[in-house]
Order: sequence, then C-alpha cells, then structure tokens
Amino acid sequence: MRITYAKRKRMRSSSFALPRERKYPVIDKSHGKNALARVEQHGTTQQKRIVRRKVHAKFPSLRIIK
Repeated sequence: MRITYAKRKRMRSSSFALPRERKYPVIDKSHGKNALARVEQHGTTQQKRIVRRKVHAKFPSLRIIK
C-alpha cells in the first residue's frame, strides 16, 4: 500500500512508531518491516528500541533482529 502525502497527513499519530515526530508508519506488515529497516539506518539507539517494541507489539510474527 502506497502512502501519499495527503493520506499521511490524515493518518492518526498512533499509526506511527514514533508518533511525536510522525515517523515510521506501521499500518501493515510491509510498513512494519520498512520501519525496522529505516530506523536501523537512520535512528538513534532510543528510537531503535521504541520502533522495535512498537512493531513487535503490532506484528508479533515479524522477526526482529537486534
């Protein structure tokens, strides 16, 4: 599912792994995988921990590598 700018603006903050910054949307499993990959590349240690926790809570079947 592609998220356009307009769709992203309408999304609730709770749809993001980092709701204050509205970063890393986790609306489905593929976006959860992408959030994990992107935060590994660009996130701080604290952001990585938060995103891993939120993605695992929403999609427990995803394998999370630390």
